[in-house]
Amino acid sequence: MTDEPLYATFGFTDEEWGLLVGLPQSVLTAASVATHDSARKTRAETAAGLDQISDARASASPLVTAIAQAVLDQTGDPDRGEEMPAIEPADPVGYGQDVVGRAATASTLLAAKADTADAETYKHWLVEIADSVVGAASTGGVLGIGGDVVTDDERAFRDALAQALAD
Repeated sequence: MTDEPLYATFGFTDEEWGLLVGLPQSVLTAASVATHDSARKTRAETAAGLDQISDARASASPLVTAIAQAVLDQTGDPDRGEEMPAIEPADPVGYGQDVVGRAATASTLLAAKADTADAETYKHWLVEIADSVVGAASTGGVLGIGGDVVTDDERAFRDALAQALAD
């Protein structure tokens, strides 16, 4: 008897599973680089996004639970003191557009293959990751006072992501 890969138990191919597992970290990165911040603010944003990914292991959705665990297995589990590798795309705007495009592909895939509740939970989770990242640190201001909690570029990425997942 052979053990069936986890993704197959949910009805996905290896490539489809890779898309679904890769998106949470990509959303975190795209939301973080939408506005250039200091290293301290970027660390706060990354930590907020990782918390959202980590917390999803307790999701009511078996699909989201499995994906969250797979993400942390690949990127590092903050509960074990592991840190996700830093990804700094050369073209943050292009990277964000690519992530939004992959999110739209995932939305279509989920509509075709996943339980409706699992699909909606996954899509909502991706937007929660973006929300937590863009809201983690303010930008601008002086000595951390004032500034925008969410910049126009961050809001634009989050809104484009939400729209791609809603269509």
